[in-house]
Amino acid sequence: MFTPRHVKHSRLLLRHARKYLRYKNDLLSSSDREEIVAGIENLRDALHRRDHERVHSTADALDKTLHRLTPVNWESHWRENCEVILVAIVVAVGIRSYFLQPFKIPTGSMQPTLNGIIGQSSSAPAPNILRQISEFIILGRNYINVVSREDDQVFEIEQKKLLFFFTFSRLVCEHQNFLVYAPPETLTRDFNVFPGRTYRRGDIIARGTIDTGDQVFVDKFSYNFVKPHRGDVFVFRTNHIFGIREDPGTGSPFYIKRLAGLPGDRLRIDPPFLYINEEKAEGFGFKRVMAAKPPYRGYALGRDYLAQPNRSFTVPRHGYFALGDNSYNSYDSRYWGPVPEENLVGRGLFVYWPFNRHWGLIR
Repeated sequence: MFTPRHVKHSRLLLRHARKYLRYKNDLLSSSDREEIVAGIENLRDALHRRDHERVHSTADALDKTLHRLTPVNWESHWRENCEVILVAIVVAVGIRSYFLQPFKIPTGSMQPTLNGIIGQSSSAPAPNILRQISEFIILGRNYINVVSREDDQVFEIEQKKLLFFFTFSRLVCEHQNFLVYAPPETLTRDFNVFPGRTYRRGDIIARGTIDTGDQVFVDKFSYNFVKPHRGDVFVFRTNHIFGIREDPGTGSPFYIKRLAGLPGDRLRIDPPFLYINEEKAEGFGFKRVMAAKPPYRGYALGRDYLAQPNRSFTVPRHGYFALGDNSYNSYDSRYWGPVPEENLVGRGLFVYWPFNRHWGLIR
């Protein structure tokens, strides 16, 4: 902490010189090698004797020698930058593959615990551009304003994806097309836009805000060592689950739900309550849903599973039962059954964006 700066610099220079000598020893001429060895010895001796002036002079001499033997050019800068970028990519891929992976909540099945994409229709004009930018950064809010340029009819709504996080819709009309930053289901549900609907010139097709779904980090590491816990908010793959369609472009989707049943658990729903092994479900997440205090509504009966309040279902071995906190609007294990153990991805850990009231650890 109290070591003079020139001493720290000289020690770093010695370390660099020794490293350079090891890497380039077989390529250096004998005179260059002897010059570097002599410079190292002179600087070490000056540091040992604590000779301030000699430390400066010998350090400068050794630095000039190394610069002469390793001239800096644009190629070395370019190579170093590429190496740094490559290392950063490798580290990021490693973290994403084995430790933390970002996911976007697309639907409202876990609301209000986690937000999906929410559209809000409004006739008011959008605010100024600075406020729009700040609201996008902080709240993930995007303003849309789609107005028909002529009399027309919507023929089709095509989904378009950009990278992983951005979902657009292309409104294909007879005479015009529009690209809207919102998924097709949001346009249909929140803005009443659907194929076959007609508009007059100047009519508003969709105007308002689109709030992005919560972006979460998923802990992919801990499930390799500990069994999932009842009550976890967890992410899983949906491949090989009968009743869930694959997306032709992206394959089987990922779902995020609350883990309600472990292998061997007997589950039963008697609205608004969830019973596990004939006891009301314990844990903060379950109690919050069962309290049915708006906007929570409690647990609803299912279709193929937990469809009757007096009949229970036993979770099979190597299976996990998934329920959405927004039970009345959640396509979950009540419809297509348990999640196979091999489909588990990890536990929802942290909402990292947007910076709304959900930001932070997931409960």
